[in-house]
Amino acid sequence: MFTTMPSTLKNTLLYLTTVLIWGSTWFAIEFQLGEVAVEVSLTYRFAISALLMWLFCWWRRLPMRFSAKDHGFIALLALFNFALNYILIYQAQQYLTSAMTAIAFTTMLLMNIINTRLFFGKPVAKRIYFGALMGIAGIVVLFYPDLDGLDLTNASLIGLILVLGSALSASLGNMASVRNSRAGLPITQVNAWGMLYGAVGLTLLVLISGTPFTFSTSPAFIISLLYLAVFGSVIAFATYFALLKGMGPEKASYTIVLFPLVAVVLSTLFEDFVWSGYTFSGFALVLLGNALVLTPFSKIKAFLFKPKLPVQPLMP
Repeated sequence: MFTTMPSTLKNTLLYLTTVLIWGSTWFAIEFQLGEVAVEVSLTYRFAISALLMWLFCWWRRLPMRFSAKDHGFIALLALFNFALNYILIYQAQQYLTSAMTAIAFTTMLLMNIINTRLFFGKPVAKRIYFGALMGIAGIVVLFYPDLDGLDLTNASLIGLILVLGSALSASLGNMASVRNSRAGLPITQVNAWGMLYGAVGLTLLVLISGTPFTFSTSPAFIISLLYLAVFGSVIAFATYFALLKGMGPEKASYTIVLFPLVAVVLSTLFEDFVWSGYTFSGFALVLLGNALVLTPFSKIKAFLFKPKLPVQPLMP
């Protein structure tokens, strides 16, 4: 659908799709917690996603063969983006609201830039250090009222550590995705294999841990599961990886700045998320820090300081 569009319109639609879907998945995850174990819920999610992706590839008769080396990187993508990342997120949301989780997850932006430097040799601009400090300060302010020193029994601290681990895992998965794109691997087939590997890996984890395969028949669980599998996994990952391929991880990371806005609105409306001075200040610092990381100083100066018009000499 997007292939025949002008690049600007295509990227705009990819951005909107990714932001709206992933901004709402944080709230949908809330309905997956409780009755069914996290690993089991995720197994269902990625089994459905993998099935849909493989049916689509079969219908389009897409080539599905890759080298052993490519399968290794696809497996890394699955491990970090389709398994570990979500195990940590689901666990975190048992301690935090969906809004707080979404905001803290934006630290993936900084991790993307650092990892791009480490893995691909891309230099880090000075503004990124300022933006990083601002973002870290925002996270500290946001969580400050709920943190009691460094007590590891504190629920908010446990949740924050889990989110940061999830962000790191997702960033490493993004690096595998960038490598796959640079190697010319097609996004659709890579996602199909990746989600299959993710589903198989999660199934093995459930079996090894002895966790029972339970299922909830409540409409909220089933609807949210289908939404997360179809929209949150199949569609959103396809649009996000398309952005990674077309624009690189730095520009694609702008989505991370925007989806917390959607998550916070939904959490305020449906989870009774309470705003405070700490919330406003911390959220603002995180958003400004992320924007600073992503925006070159030349564009910031052009926005803040309009060039002066030349003074016309007076006619005698």
